[in-house]
Amino acid sequence: MAFLEPSGLQGPSAYRAPGEGRSTWLVLANEIDPEVARYFLVSARCGCFMQAARSLNIKATLLRKRLAQLEEHLRHSLFTYQGNGLVLSRDGQQLQAQLIALAHERRLPVTEQPLIRLAVAEPILHDILGRDLIALLRRNASVRLEIISIDSQLSLQAVEVDVVLWLSDADGPVPGPSFVTEPPRALARLQYLPHIAKRYSRLTTRPDSVEDLNDYMLVQWQPDAQVGALQPWNRVVEQRLAAVVQVHAYSLMLEMIRCGACIGLLPHYMSSFDRGLVALPGLLAESMQRHVWLAVNAQVGDAEAVRMIVALIISTFEGRREWFD
Repeated sequence: MAFLEPSGLQGPSAYRAPGEGRSTWLVLANEIDPEVARYFLVSARCGCFMQAARSLNIKATLLRKRLAQLEEHLRHSLFTYQGNGLVLSRDGQQLQAQLIALAHERRLPVTEQPLIRLAVAEPILHDILGRDLIALLRRNASVRLEIISIDSQLSLQAVEVDVVLWLSDADGPVPGPSFVTEPPRALARLQYLPHIAKRYSRLTTRPDSVEDLNDYMLVQWQPDAQVGALQPWNRVVEQRLAAVVQVHAYSLMLEMIRCGACIGLLPHYMSSFDRGLVALPGLLAESMQRHVWLAVNAQVGDAEAVRMIVALIISTFEGRREWFD
């Protein structure tokens, strides 16, 4: 059969050998390579070659090729389509039953994936890295990944992970994680500016001084209140006796700005991430900057898996270089 997952019902197979009993299928099942048997069983369970390939962490083209070779070897059509769904043929059902019966004897291999522990500063995880991590999971459904969000210096000091991505106030990586790492790598410098939603402010009426902020509600992500590099903005918030809201969830602060007519402090790349937000330069005389650092634990358990995550992070930042320049 053609392994192209068509939407319509396929025609009859070019070859069939009906009438074989269970003993014949048992012999055939014993002849199949354990890896190919696993490919077949996972495909049968998923009912979709793409999903099965993701689960097996192989390319869909390779999976289809191996299954086509299996059909050619057995001289039986194992899969068919009903509407948009992939189902087993009668012969495929016979083979599946025998392989399941043999599973305990043959101990069909299940490859254990290494656990990768990743800690990321919450704004970086939400704004920059999250989409590419989701894309990684779409490509590789068998990956074992623990993602930890860092929202403060205290949480940075508390974690011990394989890869860590954090924000520092100074040009150097100090203070960094508490565990021993390889030399940290600087990924970007972030300039922080107050932001407002375009829908709530026309160009001619946008505030251009601290005094103009009196007509607007301010919102602050609570962890930023402890950041030394952001003190010019923090002082403005602290002086407020009304029209101010502090939140502990980064995503909620963004919604307050997008939909609540609030002004909040965000990295300058935010207008690239969300075209509905616009920066307000010139409100504060002092510059507010932070730096993004990447480091790898000096004692990682699986270097190859960690290199995959590090390469993903570096590629993500390189692909968004215009956000930071």
